[in-house]
Amino acid sequence: MSTKTSIIASSNGGSNYEPIAAGTYVARCYSMIHIGTIKESYQGEEKFINKVRLSFELPTELKVYKEENGEQPAVLSKEFTLSLSEKSNLRAFLNSWRGKALTEEECKAFDIVVLAGKPCTLSVIHKTSKVSGKTYAEISSIGAVMKGMEVPPLMNPQIVFSVTNFDQVAFDSFPDFIKEKIQSSNEYKALVIGGPSESEVSEP
Repeated sequence: MSTKTSIIASSNGGSNYEPIAAGTYVARCYSMIHIGTIKESYQGEEKFINKVRLSFELPTELKVYKEENGEQPAVLSKEFTLSLSEKSNLRAFLNSWRGKALTEEECKAFDIVVLAGKPCTLSVIHKTSKVSGKTYAEISSIGAVMKGMEVPPLMNPQIVFSVTNFDQVAFDSFPDFIKEKIQSSNEYKALVIGGPSESEVSEP
């Protein structure tokens, strides 16, 4: 699903599948979801944080998750504060992905949607959930693809969604836990039930 939506910047849990092995993989970003400004606890404090979720498919790691769909690529996601401040995690992530640093001028209003569908390399590590005790795979870092390296085209539909430019069809396709996050955002409340549209946004 391709849209004209912009996402301007100024893990996984509950799965019964074995996590992919730790290592380095080629990948493509197939999904960018602007969740909106949600309340989260960070270092014992509750803060309102504007979040974006980036999802990547790993074309070399194919598996049958549902018989009717055949083989599908493994998928990993990572959430960030939608901020390009000097010390933001998203800024460092994008710099590594692009293979060059964003300029100060670009950081004033960079549309991350230009990177949707773009290839990359992902370093994957294993962590253990403190809640369930299960081992899961997590993206530890991203890099540019080496010159001459071929990365297969996307297998999943490309999705770009922003809560500030609401697309009901895209929203309905999301897993429940993502829907619930979006519905808890100030932007969604302002759109649907007239709640607050702005809150303090903090970079964890």
